[in-house]
Amino acid sequence: MVMAPPLTAPDSPPRRVVIAGGSGFLGVSLAFALAERGWSVTLLSRNRPVVHGPWDFAAWDGRSPGDWHATLDGAAGLVNLAGRTVDCVKTPDHCDEILRSRVESTAALGAACRAVAAPPPVWVQMATAHIYGDPPRAVCDEDSPFGYGLAPTVGRAWEAAFAEAVLPTQRGVVLRTSFVVGRDRGAGGGAVSRLLPLARLGLGGRVGSGEQGMSWIHEDDMNRLFERGLTDASMRGAYIATAPNPVSNAEFMRCLRRAAPTPKLPFGLPAAEWMVRLGAAVFLRTDPELALYGRYVVSKRLAAEGFDFVYPRLPEALAAVVTGRREPTS
Repeated sequence: MVMAPPLTAPDSPPRRVVIAGGSGFLGVSLAFALAERGWSVTLLSRNRPVVHGPWDFAAWDGRSPGDWHATLDGAAGLVNLAGRTVDCVKTPDHCDEILRSRVESTAALGAACRAVAAPPPVWVQMATAHIYGDPPRAVCDEDSPFGYGLAPTVGRAWEAAFAEAVLPTQRGVVLRTSFVVGRDRGAGGGAVSRLLPLARLGLGGRVGSGEQGMSWIHEDDMNRLFERGLTDASMRGAYIATAPNPVSNAEFMRCLRRAAPTPKLPFGLPAAEWMVRLGAAVFLRTDPELALYGRYVVSKRLAAEGFDFVYPRLPEALAAVVTGRREPTS
């Protein structure tokens, strides 16, 4: 396997990055990727990751001030991934926590940056592509109008909190992230790790109409975007973080069945909308609308800036997840 060289000189100390909310799937993936690239990583989270890795850890409840402020002093960059998972039944309490966990953690990080002598000069902020809502056919880019509903409301509040929290001296980058496909390292593998067993059992058919959009990105490209945000001085403002080729739900499930470990089944039983609404709420304890609705989004800004995706198409991305293969990056 060919790995890209570290971005720091061999005789220079590694640059240090703080990843807030970094104990889950995305944070652990990014921490491993940045460590491989020569960064020194500090994870800031409620709980330690369930896997061991090349990072330091500082405990933080996502809201309160504390000694964790010191981790930001002199850091080269801050990445904020903090926020309660949306993979849940949307009770009023859960909806409130989804919103507050994002807004309050972002505000707390802003206050912490103001409390240290040398705050990170760049802040890369996680956001959601769900801010555009669930248009059935329209393809959205960064200039498209935002949607209606819980997720767009949370997305707007999240980005507004970031705009207030980021320092005038900091370069701010917002990544409106879509569905991330990645490997399971023991800290969770995202939704793909839950879908693969269903595909092997012949249950990986279309969900609902199957026409809803699934905008996706491979974790390696996601991590490259995070690092680009940290290092590229020309990168500012909001970007859609998604591969350039979104697909329908029916096509996504078809590609998943083909990529699934043996036995590969040529069919996948479809799940009608009423089945999804019943099964998701009762058996999986999650929101059925996460599967029944979706969106087609592409990044006009990344295309204009010439970002080269390692995995621009879904079949290769899913095959890499299943086999553990990684393409060389630069």
